[in-house]
Amino acid sequence: MKIVGCDLHARQQSIAMVDTETGVLTEKVLKHEGNAVREFYAALEGPVVVGIEATGAMQWFLELLEQLGIECRVGHPAKIRAAETRKQKHDRRDAEVILDLLLMNRFPDIWMPSTAQRDLRTLLRDRHQWVKMRTRLQHTLQAIALNHALREGRALWTAAGRRNLQDLTLPKYTAQRRDELLASICDCSSSAWRPFSSHFSLPSRDARTIDLASALRKDRCSQ
Repeated sequence: MKIVGCDLHARQQSIAMVDTETGVLTEKVLKHEGNAVREFYAALEGPVVVGIEATGAMQWFLELLEQLGIECRVGHPAKIRAAETRKQKHDRRDAEVILDLLLMNRFPDIWMPSTAQRDLRTLLRDRHQWVKMRTRLQHTLQAIALNHALREGRALWTAAGRRNLQDLTLPKYTAQRRDELLASICDCSSSAWRPFSSHFSLPSRDARTIDLASALRKDRCSQ
């Protein structure tokens, strides 16, 4: 079995790897260029466990190891740093600390969402951005309506309310802005709901809804 302590950065990673059968320690630096990283990990034989410190740019690496069938454990950054008593900090030593924690079974694992859960979060964030855009557009159109004595409140977004807004006699550029905003609201509304419609139109809608709620609960608990 091979156990790998990996200090992951944007352009490269420092590796401290030990083969538990032979006791051979290997240390190297992998540049994130071409297929160097994939080729290195794909060439490792037998069971492999990789430990890394949680960082913002690690998703591609997690997905790569998942594709290769390699177990990857993600550790809490502060707890990993606390395990190093030396004040001097460098990449090779950081990889060694991660390896030591793995070997001593003291690695501070944190919960990580699966690829499917991360994909669901992307779907939610995308819809959230579209809804925020639509809300800003609605506030602007409400201001135009109120400034020209059209007081519909929430009814402005009904079919009748939109017709009343469209029928308002406005100055040239205000009318042009109103028309563009109304068109943009339609685009935002369709963009906000289209991904959800396609995702939940399958027969397993209830199961997917449960998975989505579960992903959100775990996300909140891990924060």
